[in-house]
Formats: sequence, C-alpha cells, structure tokens
Amino acid sequence: MMRRLGAMRLGLITLVVRDYDEAIAFFVGSLGFDLIEDSASNTNDGRPKRWVVVAPGGEGASLLLARADGAEQSAIVGNQTGGRVGFFLQAADFDAQYTHMRSNGVTFLETPRNEAYGRVAVFMDVAGNRWDLIGPMPAS
Repeated sequence: MMRRLGAMRLGLITLVVRDYDEAIAFFVGSLGFDLIEDSASNTNDGRPKRWVVVAPGGEGASLLLARADGAEQSAIVGNQTGGRVGFFLQAADFDAQYTHMRSNGVTFLETPRNEAYGRVAVFMDVAGNRWDLIGPMPAS
C-alpha cells in the first residue's frame, strides 16, 4: 500500500527567457499577470541575476522567469517543450482575455475554436513558446 505524504501543489515553473524586462512586459502588460517578485540574486557561482516571479490572478502555479545563462540555455528559449503546446492559461472569461491579449500584441496562431473541453486558441509567448488560452464554452 502506498503511503500518502500529505497535500502538495506545484509552486513554480521555470520559463527560460532572453531578457527579464521584455518577459515582465509581456506577462504583466500583455497577459495581465501580477508581478509577484523582482529581486536581486546571484547565480551559483556568484554572478548577479534576478529572481523574477509572475502569476495570473487566481490559484495555481507561478512562473519563475529565468534569463538564459550560456549557449545551452539560450538554445532552448522559445522551444522548452519541443514545439508542442506546453502551457495552459485558463480564463473564466475567454472572450475578454482573448480581446485583451490581441489588443496588447499577443500573437495567436489560430482563431478561437470550440472543443469538448472548452473554447481554445493557441498563442505564443514573448520567447516563442506555445500556450493554449482555454475558457468555458459560450452559453448557447
């Protein structure tokens, strides 16, 4: 029998980006996320970096925006999930969020469509990663 270890939740997900300020402008300005933290920090070998955390309103995981450090990390910016949709942003009001995002320069790769699980449209973040914007089906 497997022993339960108690409640857990996913707290932070790292998203490797080219530039902190560019990423903050996108997630806070274009998507409407909250800037939770932006503080000075150091890499493991003592070089300066920033600890930048953003989160959408509501419950769930936050994003740690980590500036690429070196060629290996720079190579995965925009392709952290191998070209697949790897992030899912759920919106209570799909149409309002979609309109906000489009008016703030977010690139959508398709027009919204209805699926069995709700209304969805794929968009790209500032780094080039693919996301699903998902919301409830419109009332009939």
